[in-house]
Amino acid sequence: MIFLSHTHADKPVVEPVALQLASIFGQDEVFYDSWSIRPGDGIIDRMNHGMTSPEFVFFFVSAKSLASEMAKLEWQNALYQATKGKTRLIPVRVDGAPMPAILSQTVYIDMFANGIDAAIRQIVSLVQGNASFTPAHEAFSNLTWTVDGDPSSQLAVTIKASHLLEPNPSFAFLVANRIEEVHCWIRGAPAVRSGPNENTTLPDGRQAGIILCAPFSGALTPQIPIAFTLAPKPGATPVALIEVMHQAAEREYKTIPRAT
Repeated sequence: MIFLSHTHADKPVVEPVALQLASIFGQDEVFYDSWSIRPGDGIIDRMNHGMTSPEFVFFFVSAKSLASEMAKLEWQNALYQATKGKTRLIPVRVDGAPMPAILSQTVYIDMFANGIDAAIRQIVSLVQGNASFTPAHEAFSNLTWTVDGDPSSQLAVTIKASHLLEPNPSFAFLVANRIEEVHCWIRGAPAVRSGPNENTTLPDGRQAGIILCAPFSGALTPQIPIAFTLAPKPGATPVALIEVMHQAAEREYKTIPRAT
């Protein structure tokens, strides 16, 4: 049995792990409360059943899980069982919260620094060797964006990380403007990395521009978002922002969702 100890606020990053483990080892072998505790079940009874003798307990460590009394009971019980050789307790660092001293002596998986995909691979590697459940966080995105302001003067595009550190804060802005018409910078930054920008044609025939922009250094964290500004150059039409993309690889950009 694999037990995933977490708090509700961290489900967007825990659920992709649960789904991957279930696809490999079977849903019955993964205790994830969203499918392991069904309507009518006694929550405490089901949690006790899940914690009876799991082979692995992955404790997702965040500021909110450390403040949760239920999560505290789970990982402390797992730690006690680990001292008796009955289970393995593996912390998974979700945000920048300091690791409890007693857990810092254990090698942990650093999802915050290395990303969710790398963390899932580590978890699966460690482990190897439902009717009523509907996934709610399968399409998790650590990054989202919001926009406000007047497109005829300037738009403020704020990009936030919800859970994990993003070491490469390089973004592309797709606008229904020519690249010669729009200027991009970062609030508070003395300079930015920009380009190479390019004009393109959308599938519906509209002309558009792709504007690349990034700070020279630093990372994007849940505590420190980045505020970009897009403004029309003198005499140009208002900025029409279509979508925001994040650089996933040297020549690959992926669309990130707009926060709702």
